[in-house]
Parts: sequence; C-alpha cells; structure tokens
Amino acid sequence: MNPSAVFLTAEWRRLAIVNYEASPDLLQRFLPRGVELDLWQGRCLVSVVGFQFRDTRLRGIPIPFHRNFPEVNLRFYVRRRAGDEVRRGVVFIRELVPRRAIALVARALYNEPYLAVPMTGSDDGARVQYAWTHAPGPGRVAVTTEGLPSLPSPDSEEAFIVEHYWGYTRQRDGGTLEYQVEHPPWRVWRGVAGEFQGDIDALYGSEFRPVLEASPVSALVAEGSPIRVRHGVPLRHSS
Repeated sequence: MNPSAVFLTAEWRRLAIVNYEASPDLLQRFLPRGVELDLWQGRCLVSVVGFQFRDTRLRGIPIPFHRNFPEVNLRFYVRRRAGDEVRRGVVFIRELVPRRAIALVARALYNEPYLAVPMTGSDDGARVQYAWTHAPGPGRVAVTTEGLPSLPSPDSEEAFIVEHYWGYTRQRDGGTLEYQVEHPPWRVWRGVAGEFQGDIDALYGSEFRPVLEASPVSALVAEGSPIRVRHGVPLRHSS
C-alpha cells in the first residue's frame, strides 16, 4: 500500500459544528499514543459535527447507494510534532453514518468508532440540522447562523476548529494510525445558536454527560469543499 495514495475522495458540505469545553483529564484515556491535546487559548474543546458527504469514492470508484449521505461525529483536537512540522489533527469519540457498509469498512481499515443509524439532514439556509435515531431515543445537532460567510482569521477560534488536517486513531494493537485530510480553507458562518440532543450515555459514555449537557461555548457552519483522505500510516514509537 502506498501511504501517499488517496484512499477516499468526496465533498464535505454544510458542516454544522457545536463546540463544548471539556476537562483535559476526561480525554486522556482517548488519546492515541504519540499525540497530545491541542488547546484553544488554554481550553480543551470537543465538537459535535454534522455534515453531508457527496460524490463519495473509494480509490476513485463510486459505490452504488453509498455516494451521498450525512455523518455526525464527536471529536476533539490533538497535535503531533513530525520533525520541524506540527501536525494538528482530530480524534473521534463516535461517528454516526446511515450506511452499515461504510461503518464496517471504516472500522476494519482504520479502527474508527463508526456506528450505523438512520439519519436525515435538513438545510433552509439559516439553519442546518442533522438528526438520527438510536435507541432509546432520537438525536440531533443543529446550528442557526446569521450574516455572510467569510474566511476566518488564522488566530481565530473558527480557524482552530476547521483547520485541523490530520486524523489519528488508536489501533487494536495499541499503536496509532495517522492519516492526512486535504482541503482548502473553508468559509464559515457565525452561529447564533447551537443545539445538541441525544442519548449521551449510549453514544459517548456517561462521562461526557456534564460536557454535552452544558451550554455550548460556540457554534458555526462551515461551507465545506471537495476533500481527499490519504491512506493511513502507522506511527513509529520508541520503546
């Protein structure tokens, strides 16, 4: 396998992002080996992110009935130094998709924590919502925006949230897989209201209940773009 080869191409569109503050201690046990928490002005953030996959292709091949679908994930932010480069990335606590085959492939190849559930998305321009059904009840993430979109300034919270271009996932043997996500900078809309509802215990664990039941610290909608995800590479760790 060529680690520089592109594994997945798609468009990610209309990302509804609701952000919460969490204790760094909460996330330590979810940290893959070889990375550290990436903080925003000393604060540890987690985000519920809903977005639309469009024209999804695996190694350039479109999969019938699996090209267009929503996803909702809970993620937090990490960083890793690779030589002189600091790679800023994300780690996922849970990823929801409506297609079982997608969840199976992601778990098998990347050990990503995917779960297949019925999902819908709606977008009336000012309000973007993604909803799902998971026993014992439904859930949703939604953001209401105002104004026009713009590219965030490099030192803004919006840029911190949307400009992480690496993914890290813990492997079954205890190692870490690193993969690159390529896309241009995204324009964002300011969120005036962010909403999250769902069975926190069943999806993420009871330890996330105080975080996700609190008021969000911010919300935004990102425009999105075509993206490319490259094959994952195992990190080398010193003994």
